[in-house]
Amino acid sequence: MAEKTQQAYPSAPANHGYQRSDAESLENADVLKRKKKIKLAIYITIFVVFQIIVITTMSLTVMKVKTPRFRLGNINVQSFESVQATPSFDTKFTTQIKIKNSANWGSYKFNAANITFQYQGATLAVIDVAKGKAGWLSTIKRNAEVSLNSTAITNSNLGSDLSSGVLTLNSVGRLNGKVAIMFIMKKKKAANMNCTIAFDVAAKTLKSLQCK
Repeated sequence: MAEKTQQAYPSAPANHGYQRSDAESLENADVLKRKKKIKLAIYITIFVVFQIIVITTMSLTVMKVKTPRFRLGNINVQSFESVQATPSFDTKFTTQIKIKNSANWGSYKFNAANITFQYQGATLAVIDVAKGKAGWLSTIKRNAEVSLNSTAITNSNLGSDLSSGVLTLNSVGRLNGKVAIMFIMKKKKAANMNCTIAFDVAAKTLKSLQCK
């Protein structure tokens, strides 16, 4: 009787490796979600901080409204006559009316106004300023002719001023208007003029012009 041989089949090798459980897989997924949330929170925080910086910068620069300047400039004396004994004077000159809006990121639209020329509070002449608009970051200049005389001056120190060689006058005015920023905001601004004009009596020329 033939001997029956038994063929041995090797058993599957034992798996000594590490098998990840379902719980661990879920835990890793939660970690990834938390990391994504943290990254998203960081991005949102950076965006918010950036927006705050932009808004603050615009508030301090572009959106900040400053009062335009209202001044005289470039006075050219055409004639100047004075008599110390009377005393009296008569002068004509050309000047520029300057509306300076160079500090605002928006146009300045102003109403009609006037400029008064005075000697120690006495009104010598009044000139008109037509309404208009000064563009953003710009200055407009208007030419004007002025004629002044001492007819309206009484009980003053005019004789002493003429003898001293310097005649000092003042020009005052007020310009009312609105500054429009980016077509969304309008703010009322009034620009005041207060200039001191000094003439050299002997030379019959302008000595100085100071505005504040």
